Amino acid sequence: MANPPLDQHAPAAGQPLFSSSFTLTDLTRVRREVEAVSRRCGLDHDEIENWVIAVNELMINAIRHGGGTGGLLLLLDDQLTCEVTDQGWGFNTAHYFPRTERPPLSDTGGMGLWVVGHMADYVLVESGSTGTTIRIAARTRDTRG
Repeated sequence: MANPPLDQHAPAAGQPLFSSSFTLTDLTRVRREVEAVSRRCGLDHDEIENWVIAVNELMINAIRHGGGTGGLLLLLDDQLTCEVTDQGWGFNTAHYFPRTERPPLSDTGGMGLWVVGHMADYVLVESGSTGTTIRIAARTRDTRG
């Protein structure tokens, strides 16, 4: 399966469905809410499972690399989208995108964004010295092609 493109023309922000800040202790609560919202948006069981895994990876990355906390926003545009933000130092996106081969594991992880790229319809990353924002769209039967 190929990585989704880094889409510079991702759908504009739409109707907010759920918003939350989070720390490590909030992950279970936020994952449950993401799952419930996804179900209401019509995703099937497998789509929800993949979507929650992708969103969870983004939250874990925000906690691990973004200062221990983050923010999550679920939106309904033409498709279900998720935006995760943190206040970390940012990272060089060229090291992670585009990557078609599985990256090697390291002591600090290294596979989270690769996993996200395989479970999302698109990945849009903005990262700099004031933090990172990653926006993904749910991969559904209609967007698999």
